[in-house]
Amino acid sequence: MGNVTLWKPSDTAVLSNYFVYQALEEAGMPPGVISFLPSDGPMFGDTITASAHLAAINFTGSVPTFKYLWKKVAENLDKYVSFPKLVGECGGKNFHFIHPSADIESVVAGTVRSAFEYQGQKCSACSRVFIPESLWPTIKEKLTAVKKQIKVGDVRDGSVFMSAVIDANAFDRIVSYIEYARKGNDGAEIIFGGSCDNAKGYYIQPTLVRVNNWKSKLLTEEIFGPVLTAYVYPDSDALKVVSQLKNATAFGLTGAVFAQNKEFLYKARDVLRDAVGNMYLNDKSTGSVVGQQPFGGARMSGTNDKAGGPHYALRWSSPLVIKETHVPTTEWKYPSMD
Repeated sequence: MGNVTLWKPSDTAVLSNYFVYQALEEAGMPPGVISFLPSDGPMFGDTITASAHLAAINFTGSVPTFKYLWKKVAENLDKYVSFPKLVGECGGKNFHFIHPSADIESVVAGTVRSAFEYQGQKCSACSRVFIPESLWPTIKEKLTAVKKQIKVGDVRDGSVFMSAVIDANAFDRIVSYIEYARKGNDGAEIIFGGSCDNAKGYYIQPTLVRVNNWKSKLLTEEIFGPVLTAYVYPDSDALKVVSQLKNATAFGLTGAVFAQNKEFLYKARDVLRDAVGNMYLNDKSTGSVVGQQPFGGARMSGTNDKAGGPHYALRWSSPLVIKETHVPTTEWKYPSMD
C-alpha cells in the first residue's frame, strides 16, 4: 500500500470529478498522494503505460479503450519494475427477465428506474427486458402510463426524473439506435418515446422498443441511453429463454430475474451464474448500493474485482508474508532418512 495515484477524469465529467478531489483535500488528504490530471486520453494512456514504474491501472470506461491499455501494457512488459495490475469496469447489456409468476407492480417500478433513471447512462442500467406473452399487454400498458408521468428537463427542478444525455456524441449514438428501430429493422416497433431534441441540450425521451429478432443489435449492443428493448416470449419457453440469455451478448455485468415462483427463481439464478457479475432476484439491475454491496462484472464488462468488496483493496497492495523462527533447525537430515 502507499503508491501515489494519477487521477485522469473523463473528458465529459471533469468538474464533478474535481469537486470530489477538492473534498478529499479538505478532508486531510496529504499533498501529492493523488494528482488530478485532466488530459487527452490517448496521450495519458500512452504516457503511463510507457513508465517503468507503472504499478496498476484502475479503469472505468469503454471496452475498446480498456483493450487498448491492456495491449500497451503487454507491449511494454520488459520495461516494468513489476507486473502492473489491471482492473477494469466497462459496459454492460443488462437485462430484466420477467417470469409469468412475477409481481407486475414491482416489475414496472424497477424497470422504469433501472432503464430510465440517469437517462439510462449507468453501466448497470436495464437495456433489455424479456416479458412473457401473458403479461406483455399489462406491462406495456403500465409502462406507457408511467412514461406519460415522467418529467424530462433541468435537474435543478426537483420534480424532474430525467435530464439530458451527457454530450453530442452520446446523443448522436443513441439517436442512431432509435432511427434503426424506427425503420422497422429486426421487426422493431417503437411502443413509446423516440423523440429527440438537441436544440438546447441533448434530450431524448424515454423510449420502449419491441423486437422479434433475438440477435437484433438492439438486444445485443450497449446503447447507454434511455432506450429499453423488449422481447416477448411464449410463457412455456421461460427456462429456454433464460438458457439463451447465458451467452446472448459479450457482456456480463448485471441482470435481474423477477419471479414469485421460487423454484424457477433459483433455477434461473443457477443457470445465469456466469452470465453476470451482480445478479438481482426480484430487484432492479441497478440495485447495488455504493458502499454496501460489491460491484463488478466479467467477460467484456470488466475484470470483476468487485469494487466496494472486502478483497478489492488487495488489488492495490503488495502483501508481504514474514516468518520468524524461534526454534532453529539444526539437522539437515529428515527422520525418515535414518
